[in-house]
Parts: sequence; C-alpha cells; structure tokens
Amino acid sequence: MAVRAAVLPAVGSPLEITGIDLPDPGPGQVRVRLAAAGVCHSDLSLSNGTMRVPVPAVLGHEGAGAVVAVGEGVGHVAPGEGVVLNWAPSCGKCHACSLGEVWLCADALSGAADVYARTTEGTDLHPGLNVAAFAEETVVSASCVLPAPDGVPLTDAALLGCAVLTGYGAVHHSARVRQGETVAVFGVGGVGLAALQAARIAGASKIIAVDVSPAKEELARTAGATDYLVASDTTAREIRGLTGRQGVDVAVECAGRAVTIRTAWDSTRRGGRTTVVGIGGKDQQVTFNALEIFHWGRTLSGCVYGNSDPARDLPVLADHVRAGRLDLTALVTERISLDGIPAAFENMLAGKGGRALVVF
Repeated sequence: MAVRAAVLPAVGSPLEITGIDLPDPGPGQVRVRLAAAGVCHSDLSLSNGTMRVPVPAVLGHEGAGAVVAVGEGVGHVAPGEGVVLNWAPSCGKCHACSLGEVWLCADALSGAADVYARTTEGTDLHPGLNVAAFAEETVVSASCVLPAPDGVPLTDAALLGCAVLTGYGAVHHSARVRQGETVAVFGVGGVGLAALQAARIAGASKIIAVDVSPAKEELARTAGATDYLVASDTTAREIRGLTGRQGVDVAVECAGRAVTIRTAWDSTRRGGRTTVVGIGGKDQQVTFNALEIFHWGRTLSGCVYGNSDPARDLPVLADHVRAGRLDLTALVTERISLDGIPAAFENMLAGKGGRALVVF
C-alpha cells in the first residue's frame, strides 16, 4: 500500500516528499497510522551526517498514532489502539540491559539497518532510528510501540517519545535535581523546554534558561525559567552573579556545542553537576586542564535518551500531564503538515527554527 513520506535520498541531500510502498506487518510487527511526529534536531544530525544512518531512509523518530494492523505474535497492542513510538527499544539481553541501563542497549538501533519499505520505483528504504515517523503510516517492530497513555491526545503524546523523555530524564535521572537546588538549562529547544519544566517539577529554587535567541524568553519563562540570559562570552559570570557568586548546582546542556558545554561546566558551583544532552559532532572538542578538574570537584556526564526507560517513565510523565504540571503544547512553536518538513529543516540549518510538530 502506498503512503506519502519524507525521504532522505542521501546524506546531505534535501528531504523529498514522495510516495513509498509500505508492506503489511509481518510476524512481530505493527503498522501504525501517524497522528503526529516531532521534528527533532537529531533528525537534522542524521540528515547532515553528524550521526550515521543507512540511506535512503525515512527519518522521524518521535511520534504517536493508531494501530492499523498487527502481525503474528503481537499481543500487547491491537488495531484501533493509540501508541507512542519508541525509537530505542531495549533487547533485555545485552550487558547494559542486564545492569538496568536500558537507554544504553547495544542493540537498540539494530533495526535502523533493515529494509522496511521501498520507493514506488523499487529502491530499498531504511527506517531512520527504527521508526520512520515522517510518513503517513509506518511499519515497526512490536518492541517499538508502547500503549499511549489515557487522557493525553495522540498529537501531544508524540512529544513524549523523545523530547520529553530526554529533557525530563536529564533532570530527574541523570542530574538528579533535588528540591531547592539551582539549575541552568542551555538551549531552549524542545528538549530544553522539557528540562525547564522538569526542573520546576523537581522543586528547583532558581531555574536559569540560556539561549542565543532573545525571542525565546517568554517561552522559557512559561516553561518554568525564573531567569533568562542571552548567551554571550560572559554567561558563566552572569550565572554566578545570579547565584551568590557560587554557580548553579546543576547545568543541563542541550545544544551539543563545545563552547556551550564548556560554559555549562564553568557555570556550575564547586562540586556541581553538568549533564550533556546535546549531540555534537566529532569536531566539537572540549578541553579541561588537570588542575581545574581537581580543584572544582565538578561532575561532567553524558546523557543518552534522558537515561530513561520509556516503559517505566511514560506513565509517570502522563500523570504529570494530566495533573497540569507538564504542558506538552508549550514545547511546540510551529505545527506543520508533512509537506512542511523540508522547510522546517532549512529553518533549523539557518538557526531560525523552533520546534515543529507534524500533524497528519
């Protein structure tokens, strides 16, 4: 059956909106009609080669929709039910999974190398990050779908699949922000906005948002920021000025740039924690000297998928949404159609775009 999709023909090439031939689900597979998909900066990183992806591919890894059909052996979801896509399903068998660190599963992205569909001309297509959400419908492994939480519209639930799990998890699982601590979030995109809300939920006493764009201040304050700084060479000094010359207890870096990571580190107090969420390229080199590492006693840690377990954390996030503590609509600056994805990518490349949500 033919559906429309945004295809990446080659790394560095523009996305093409075209028809693809999608097969019926085989054993252990689920066919989903998308309700919405988030346009995430990670998709841009895949398209420009910062992260590797087999091509041609259909990108999109953050989405939700309704089950159309299931293959043999699938019992946890049924046709007509709402589901959230999970782009990094854990195998449950590797060393990381045996330690309970499912976000580091060695086989989580093995499905991205599969051929899941073909162009109408017969060219094999790969599912970007397993789920190929930039399409009207997709066929995924049953392990890539989780039942959608009750009381959360599917168009909002799509954001739970990546941005919210990552931002919330960075604050609660990686940095482990405690009541009364001070927090700085660098980068006010979808993940950053989720991190701001998570810091508020955690009871942070001061939440400082930092971004290159002055226009994002209102959005950041709505998400929970108590202070807003436009990034500059003096950002670390300004943050210390807002925290009694100490620096914040926790800095969460969501941009993936060497200068931002270094500034986040410099903005934390002695003994503070810096969590790096942003995905940077190999050319982004961050340097420290041995003496400062000893003197400051800070912790610098990476964070994959918010150190989250989607099966465990989705119900928790849904409770926050239903209680009004977490506003998913605040993460979206633009709602677009499938045809609008190429322009959204161009805006991100130019540094102009906010976070777009594709509504099918």
